[in-house]
Amino acid sequence: MDLGVAYEHHSSHRAASEGYDVPEGVDVRGWYDEEFGKILTKDALQFVADLQREFRSHVKYAMECRKEAKARYNSGALPGFDPTTLKIREGDWVCTAPPPAVADRRVEITGPVERKMIINALNSGAKVFMADFEDSLSPSWENLMRGQVNLKEAVDGTISFHDKARDKMYKLNDQTAKLFVRPRGWHLPEAHILIDGEPATGCLVDFGLYFYHNYANFRETQGDGFGPFFYLPKMEHSREAKIWKNVFERAEKMAGIERGSIRATVLIETLPAVFQMNEILYELKDHSVGLNCGRWDYIFSYIKTFQSHPDRLVPDRVQAAQIPIRDNAKANEMALELVKKDKLREVKAGHDGTWAAHPGLIPPILEVFNANMGHAPNQIQSMTRPEAASITEQDLLQLPRGARTMDGLRLNTRVGIQYLAAWLTGSGAVPLYNLMEDAATAEISRAQNWQWLKYRAELDGDGLGVRVSNELFARIVEEEMERIQKEVGTERFKNGKYKEACLIFTKQCTANDLDDFLTLEAYNHIVVHHPKGSPRL
Repeated sequence: MDLGVAYEHHSSHRAASEGYDVPEGVDVRGWYDEEFGKILTKDALQFVADLQREFRSHVKYAMECRKEAKARYNSGALPGFDPTTLKIREGDWVCTAPPPAVADRRVEITGPVERKMIINALNSGAKVFMADFEDSLSPSWENLMRGQVNLKEAVDGTISFHDKARDKMYKLNDQTAKLFVRPRGWHLPEAHILIDGEPATGCLVDFGLYFYHNYANFRETQGDGFGPFFYLPKMEHSREAKIWKNVFERAEKMAGIERGSIRATVLIETLPAVFQMNEILYELKDHSVGLNCGRWDYIFSYIKTFQSHPDRLVPDRVQAAQIPIRDNAKANEMALELVKKDKLREVKAGHDGTWAAHPGLIPPILEVFNANMGHAPNQIQSMTRPEAASITEQDLLQLPRGARTMDGLRLNTRVGIQYLAAWLTGSGAVPLYNLMEDAATAEISRAQNWQWLKYRAELDGDGLGVRVSNELFARIVEEEMERIQKEVGTERFKNGKYKEACLIFTKQCTANDLDDFLTLEAYNHIVVHHPKGSPRL
């Protein structure tokens, strides 16, 4: 894997080789920082290396299986239930009950592992805060390691932040949300840490460092004897959940804590995983605290799965992760109404909780959930779903209905480029046009543009019968770049990475084949190796 690595010299940082005390076979290529050194201890790195060595062949096999499945879908097959696991789907088994500490999760807030964000989110009044190393974080060395430092202080209860501009101190309240951590997906490497000469698996670095430093304190202060708690993203098959199960058991054994201490919620955000939900729960049954529906990534996955099926062109992506609109009371009220309607649908469908994209949305969401759930912590026992038994493969593969418009194409382009520009400069959660956007937004934007371009989709919502072509797209990119420059101002446009983002985004939208992940290619642009001139990967 050529990571097209950039080299940069930070005069204030010592060369890596002088700094971190590393175990045999481990090479840290991120710059040295004293704070990071408290995370990258020899023992913690040894734990990560042990996980990597034990599971790397399983991870490689799982990624190969993803490729094989993709080839099948590309040659016309559809995802479906696996006949060999019918026994699991129809079997009489249950997952272990959720630990008391996280039995009530009616509203959760999510955000990157940034210092101020962590404090505000833990203080937000939500039941759970999902601290994110994944889609809302740009995985630069600085962001990842600073994030680990921040989480350690959060679990220790010592985290604070001084906002110099406002001269305001932030620290934790007595009552805080329960902390869940979301590591990266199985497909992402960590190019700054080499184990036996190859990049480590990103999620094993995120999980391993966090678990190693925090399990003891977490169980005492947050988990009532359980924990730590995790969110697991982007899985496509139960074999990937099985690797997580084994990682958890390996970690529990190392820590000398009982099996089933570590708990995780799996995000169902890929189309193939929809047909594996029972199997995923079955693999993780001692470690499971439920599933979460991730609709943004799900739409991206739908397009990706059916990239060779011209009969499955999707409509404009609709607005979702609404955030409060400060300077427009009427628009704010409409946004809140949309949120409430959405949450009412979820609670009535049997969801035990939901995500809020902003602290300001927690009260209205709680109102909806409290009104429908009363005092019960969740709906696990009370909600019956008789219709679930009759859901067919066709039901789960239904093409979303709706129109395709020029506005949709423009919005995808404008938002995709702006998100990517922010990501390249270190920001992974970006408010754009009153919505909170993360990497899933950029993924769906470029995948939808790619699909419409590839099959010359007709923009049927405009009544003009225009078909999407490379010429039309080139013109739109030019016009949207002008619009972005007007909106952000010439100075910021010049200093931001808008042109670089535009090149990457355009290349991905017009490529012959759809890349699996935009972030995999973009990652090459943010890797910085130390010391200068160390060999390319």
